[in-house]
Amino acid sequence: MRQGLLRLAPRIVAGATGVEGVDRLSGGASQETWAFDVLAPQGRSRWVMRRNPAGAGERSELGCGLATEARLMELALAAGVPVPRVACVLAPDDGLGIGFVMTRVDGETIPRRILRDDAFASARPLLARQCGELAARIHGIDPSRLPPLRQAPARAELAAYLERHRSQRVARPVFELAFRWLEDHLPARAVEPRLVHGDFRHGNLMIGEEGVRAVLDWELAHLGDPMEDLGWICVNSWRFGNVDLPVGGFGTREELFAGYEAGGGGRVDPQAVRFWEVLGTLKWGVMCDGMAASFLSGRERNVERAAIGRRASETEIDLLGLLAPRRG
Repeated sequence: MRQGLLRLAPRIVAGATGVEGVDRLSGGASQETWAFDVLAPQGRSRWVMRRNPAGAGERSELGCGLATEARLMELALAAGVPVPRVACVLAPDDGLGIGFVMTRVDGETIPRRILRDDAFASARPLLARQCGELAARIHGIDPSRLPPLRQAPARAELAAYLERHRSQRVARPVFELAFRWLEDHLPARAVEPRLVHGDFRHGNLMIGEEGVRAVLDWELAHLGDPMEDLGWICVNSWRFGNVDLPVGGFGTREELFAGYEAGGGGRVDPQAVRFWEVLGTLKWGVMCDGMAASFLSGRERNVERAAIGRRASETEIDLLGLLAPRRG
């Protein structure tokens, strides 16, 4: 790894003389993340390489591919979304696989620290509105400038996860109820497909004392309904115990929606957001079942997969709460 980064260093920093501090970072279920420093006469600079695991193809079933991800980050930066600056996309001659190199942004991504540590007390009241503003900027990127992306309207997403659920052969009556509710409540309004981040939530937001410092992990980006991102960040699984604050455990939907509209995202459709929150909760449950199946089959025999897999039952409770008739 270090030798490959040494060869790459002059493409990242002019006059680079060395590489130090090469370290694989934790986190990221599908991609590898490596931190390293580049030495040059003008000083030391800190970088991150994001790449596919060895032997993996250019893109997964849902992932847009790392070269596309890098391009989306460049467009997001130009649109005022805080993201790491991309220095270069890896080439075959680099011998480092498929990926790209970006600046390293300091901050915190671990939800429980963000929601509980005193260091982030001043940031927490700001985050929901900031997330709304940033989502608006993402959705405002001109579609004509985007690289090719998969299209995922509501009906197609619902059908895809129903098929995935059926293939896993797990009997979950609550999931069946949710699929039926979603079919009956598909958004009726016409939606112009826009860039959707696809995984806009805790873990993919780098947080500092002043709030959001970077939006990370664009691999699930696609064209779809902008309300999807607003619903996804409200899924109870991303609140980490702060269930009374639906936006990431740090804010209200009203704050999120106000930030979105003030940021130029247009008028929020709360009913569409609710649809995507229900579908997001169901999607996460189906994903958890998939991880459990992967562990039990021996394909991915690691504790993380097993621990996440058992959380499917939590999404059943969340779905019953979401689908219960509302009073008043």
